[in-house]
Amino acid sequence: MKTQQQVDPAGGMNRAIATESTLATITVTFNPSLSQLEAQLYVLPEPSIKVIVDNASHPELRAEVAMLVRRFRNVHLICSETNQGLAAAINLGAQWLSALEQKPELVLLLDQDSEPLHGSIEALMTAFLQLSSSGDAVGAVGPLLQDPVTGLTHGFHQSTRLRWTRAYPSACSSTPVPCSNLNGSGTLMSLALFRDLGGLDEDLFIDHVDTEWAFRILAHGYKLWGIPNAVFKHSMGEASTRIWLFGWRVWPVRSPIRHQYLYRNAVLLMKRPYVPSVWKVWAIAKLALTAGVTTVAGPLRVQQLSNMWRGVVVGLKSRTD
Repeated sequence: MKTQQQVDPAGGMNRAIATESTLATITVTFNPSLSQLEAQLYVLPEPSIKVIVDNASHPELRAEVAMLVRRFRNVHLICSETNQGLAAAINLGAQWLSALEQKPELVLLLDQDSEPLHGSIEALMTAFLQLSSSGDAVGAVGPLLQDPVTGLTHGFHQSTRLRWTRAYPSACSSTPVPCSNLNGSGTLMSLALFRDLGGLDEDLFIDHVDTEWAFRILAHGYKLWGIPNAVFKHSMGEASTRIWLFGWRVWPVRSPIRHQYLYRNAVLLMKRPYVPSVWKVWAIAKLALTAGVTTVAGPLRVQQLSNMWRGVVVGLKSRTD
């Protein structure tokens, strides 16, 4: 894809011409499915710089990841000896990109199981450039995420002063949707803005890392947009199912340790002044609903509820910026 559009520097671009060679991707892996990672690498634009940060996968699997990435162009593998967490791994990838003599303009953040559908990355880049050229201070754009098991989409977060909700646009629409939050995987932004805002909060480790980042972008006067015709297959948890909640909704199934991080980090974000009050109210309701569904129908119920409570306690006791 080649785009010949003038872009406002406030949107993160400082060149008149943007191509796929100005794009870099950062994928964080931890004991990944090789087939999913391979599928992702196949659809990433060949000219783009692709960084994979492996967060201490099992040695045998890491060796297989290294063999896999050698089959593709412009892929750089960074291996961490310890699991630093999602935020630290992405920051490490961004630091490596920032040290390049010719730095990429845009960076696309990816989970190891995310697979962009055909044309979706191009749709994200086009939307970013068009929004920026129209004068919007674009912080980031993100795709419409589709659960690979249920086929349902996760929609886009929107809010008013009193209500936190989701919009479910058609995947055929090219009209950008203003958002109050974006999921981390599939987020496209300026590398310069990522650096200027200090990168991701490494203390959060995983879960709500993207939530905090989105609210920080908004607090600095930038905007978030969802791009409906950019569709990525993506799983929110270790597994997923669907439940009826005023319409069919995707319900992620998470491990006890992931629930502990989810609850801890939600509590931490509730202490931060730049996090919208409407999200804090919604988060309390969502945490209560998750505990209720887990009590009635979840696996490992005692351990799940114990970890949820532990996360709340640790979050309440922890200091936050």
